[in-house]
Amino acid sequence: MIGRISGILVEKNPPAITVDVHGLGYEVDVPMSTFYNLPASGEKVTLHTHLIVREDGHFLYGFASEAERAAFRQLLKISGIGARTALAVLSGMSVAELAQAVTLQEAGRLTKVPGIGKKTAERLLLELRDRLPKTLAVGGARVGAGDTAHDAASDIMNALLALGYNEREAVSAMKGLAPDASVSDGIRAALKLLSKSS
Repeated sequence: MIGRISGILVEKNPPAITVDVHGLGYEVDVPMSTFYNLPASGEKVTLHTHLIVREDGHFLYGFASEAERAAFRQLLKISGIGARTALAVLSGMSVAELAQAVTLQEAGRLTKVPGIGKKTAERLLLELRDRLPKTLAVGGARVGAGDTAHDAASDIMNALLALGYNEREAVSAMKGLAPDASVSDGIRAALKLLSKSS
């Protein structure tokens, strides 16, 4: 198994890229979330990879974070979900958004991904519910946000639920908060938003 690749990015043709590793060019398919964060051609790049060996060839998939790769591997374990669909899911939403959709069982988010119908979305959510580690939400957070931002968001969410708001209301209010808001500021701002909408 090729678990990581590090070399010079020589070509970008989404979703495929080519990475030169000591003169050997590896073709790697990446989700758009990874693609948008790639350096310019000619610069060094490091990707976490997953190799799939089939009768018709060897296929290498690359990811900017371990959380993305972990989510990709969990998606592949679901019957009827191939690498293309798994890449499409991760191109349409971040790992944090996927984890949130699974936690709240929101099929509507997944049906926005091309190729994912209502039944497939519901099956994905059901099967991922016990498989998707909660740590993925942290790993899929914005670069530089770190664990502290996730902990604050989690605390704000729990506080709103404890105050009697349902998950949909709490998530809606959370969207209006600054990503670096402290717990106390976040709760205050969320309550203000919720009082306006009620």
